[in-house]
Amino acid sequence: MSFPDDGEPQDAIDAFAGVTASDPEPPPQEDPGDIDRDESSEPIAAEIINWRYLTSGEAEQVWADLRDWVEWFTVRYRVPISTVPNCWWQHEQLVEELSALHTAHVVCFDDADTGLGPVGWHERLAIARPRLTHAYGGGCSNGHQDTPSRSWATVTDENAWTAWTTQAHATPHQH
Repeated sequence: MSFPDDGEPQDAIDAFAGVTASDPEPPPQEDPGDIDRDESSEPIAAEIINWRYLTSGEAEQVWADLRDWVEWFTVRYRVPISTVPNCWWQHEQLVEELSALHTAHVVCFDDADTGLGPVGWHERLAIARPRLTHAYGGGCSNGHQDTPSRSWATVTDENAWTAWTTQAHATPHQH
């Protein structure tokens, strides 16, 4: 293949692409609709666990699946006990984070994935690692220590709440 010495920039592009002046049109492109795909175009679905609404009937299998994955994950990725303690299942915020990672892992490694799932999983894991550390505040090295849960049962003054929420509190825009 030779490249034109002179001429317009398009001449060089055409020469590189194998188009000559005698070619009336560029070669036809394959129609994307003609591509036979072996995989389904159905969306990849993972079971997302909403821990707030988990029923007792669902709980045993959901916990077993998560435990299996967490044990594999912490060994495979060398997650230290200081990040995910042996009593991880008793730390609600950590359960939420691990459950979200489990779901992401299932989706990213699904057979119907386009091929970017595994790198997407590792990108998400890198973002999630500091959150895992934050979700577990430590303190269980000598056995599980309960973290006091926050409660709203007695802290909201209902009269003050109602007075506040029945007004817009919008600040007029001033020019």
